[in-house]
Amino acid sequence: MSKLKLATAWLDGCSGCHMSFLDIDERILELIPLVDIVYSPIVDAKEYPDQVDIALVEGAVASEDDEKKIKKIRAHTKVLVAMGDCSVTGNVPSMRNPFGPEKILDRAYIENASAQQQIPTQVVPKLLRVVRPIHEFVKVDVHLPGCPPSADTFYKALVALVTGGPLDVSAITRFGA
Repeated sequence: MSKLKLATAWLDGCSGCHMSFLDIDERILELIPLVDIVYSPIVDAKEYPDQVDIALVEGAVASEDDEKKIKKIRAHTKVLVAMGDCSVTGNVPSMRNPFGPEKILDRAYIENASAQQQIPTQVVPKLLRVVRPIHEFVKVDVHLPGCPPSADTFYKALVALVTGGPLDVSAITRFGA
């Protein structure tokens, strides 16, 4: 049996979901014979592969770059998993929505800056008017709520997805199971 191609991606969020994913600790060794991690902030791959079996995506869509990235991921992925509350609901990144991107950029780069008070035109991606969860841009196959989902939730969900076993997200996310 060939290994499944697994990717993880990070949009606008705190990286807490990736940290929780890594907290599956030695249990990741059980998955190694079944998956190859082909793209992730925790590996060196720079380009999203043409075909991925399972993608775990953390974070909300807050910028034009995020929107392009999630659309590319969806186009090249069989099973897309929204991992964590930011990707599922917008959560903390969407707290900027009532203010709009102009006021946020002004606060960060003008009001709170002591030197070179200017809004960057390079490196910082163009922000969308509002931050939204990924299912508002692309079809999501599985939602793993939590801030972040527990390591046990990640492990149980991955085992189910990789082996084709039953996946009852409500059962594995209840009470941090």
